[in-house]
Amino acid sequence: MPTVAREGEIQFIVRTRDHDPPHVHVSLPDGKEVRINLNDGSFMDPVPKGKGKTIEQAYRRHAEAIREVWEEYHASRGPDYEAGGELSDHH
Repeated sequence: MPTVAREGEIQFIVRTRDHDPPHVHVSLPDGKEVRINLNDGSFMDPVPKGKGKTIEQAYRRHAEAIREVWEEYHASRGPDYEAGGELSDHH
């Protein structure tokens, strides 16, 4: 799960085997994590009080690069890929 962008102590992480919708995990210095939907930039989880604006501004600065990494990692998913990041056993 590579860090694809970092701003201060905020890390943006794209997991290589993750589910739709396209999103990035945002790791905060206090150990908390929130996800941002790459389709519309909305938060997918409750945001720690007082952190929303900082996270959103940092995300906007890195959004294009984050989306490119998501596409790179997930473009190769074939028809046997199921939501949740696992390969299906049924063909």
